[in-house]
Amino acid sequence: MSVVLMVFMLLFFALSIPIAVSMGLASAIALWWEGGTPLMVLVQRSFTSIDSFPLMAIPFFILAGTLMEYGGISKRLINLANALTGHLPGGLAIVTIVTAMFFSAISGSSAATTAALGSLLIPAMIKRGYQPNFAGATQAVSGELGIIIPPSIPMILYGVSASVSIGDMFMAGFVPGILIGFALILTVMVIAKRRDYKREPRKSIGEVLQAFKEAFWALLMPVIILGGIYGGIFTPTEAAGIAVGYAFIVGVLIYREIKGKHVLQILTQSTVTTATIMFIIASAGLFGWIITRENVPQMVAEFFMNISDNPIVFLLLVNIFLLIVGMFMETNASIIILAPLLLPVAVQLGIDPVHFGIIMIVNLALGMCTPPLGVNLFISAQLAKIRLDQITRGMLPYYAVLLFTLLLLTFIPQLSIGFVTLFK
Repeated sequence: MSVVLMVFMLLFFALSIPIAVSMGLASAIALWWEGGTPLMVLVQRSFTSIDSFPLMAIPFFILAGTLMEYGGISKRLINLANALTGHLPGGLAIVTIVTAMFFSAISGSSAATTAALGSLLIPAMIKRGYQPNFAGATQAVSGELGIIIPPSIPMILYGVSASVSIGDMFMAGFVPGILIGFALILTVMVIAKRRDYKREPRKSIGEVLQAFKEAFWALLMPVIILGGIYGGIFTPTEAAGIAVGYAFIVGVLIYREIKGKHVLQILTQSTVTTATIMFIIASAGLFGWIITRENVPQMVAEFFMNISDNPIVFLLLVNIFLLIVGMFMETNASIIILAPLLLPVAVQLGIDPVHFGIIMIVNLALGMCTPPLGVNLFISAQLAKIRLDQITRGMLPYYAVLLFTLLLLTFIPQLSIGFVTLFK
């Protein structure tokens, strides 16, 4: 049955059928093919997959991110980043990365970060003389920080799928996110000097303080949310609910940019995004139940152990495998399907589950910037008005840097779990 499942899923992928539908249809065909299981199990297992309290954090964080987007957060964060770093070589590109780091601590989504900031920053970079493929690539690659810097929706999914503390995953994402962010900034500075890109005028102390004052309420949100989680005041799911309330108050009463006419748009956008993710989770849960019943995890474990029982070799193989998967599969579905398969092998080899989760997420985040399924590439290419092959060429220097940082995070566990250990 597992062979039938995989064959039909790959066939549906090749036919460009949406991932959630592909997994659901392949699972239904596999159960029908076997013949001994009532098809009612399809509904039961799909519902069970999303009947989880921690998953409630996903729609709340999505709604909070949408509220902050409509509430004028993006432009205030851009102004602050510009005041702090605009005068450096490649100033506006650095502003793009720094703003993405700020915004990532609010949105929890890579695509949302890319779309919300790219609509403002990509045209601005092109207008200032930056090559369109460089502008689009910079936005695409900085958008991946949306799922590495907490709060992160894929981290929530990994925590649920692998029975790992979501709070620990959030804490472990800080240093990798900052490391990748600074690596991208250094790359931009090198490229900008070689191409002689314009710098933005240096801001005065007064202008920096004014920009910080305007962005204060936006910057306070991740402090409250993450501080409350790490301080044991509330759970990640409760924190997501608090984030919604905070975002609504800031957008309506403080920044006063959310009007009555925006409420329906905000709710509609958040509902569509949430429904898409939950559909994927439900289908992936059903898919995962079938492959578990067919002992596929044990087969995967035996496959890796037959190759080598060396943790270094295993992690190298996993990185190569996940980089390929990220090119063809959606991030959330990949985590739900692969975490239960790969984590038992990692634990057996002495690899920390939180560290392994960061490796998975950083790999799959890179997949959002690689063709043919790179969501960030499609969004940024559309905003930059260039073809996919053009933006991919602009990504080449960033690919080298991201692979280097991935290897650092893979083989220096303390870069991720060190922060977790420090607070325990």
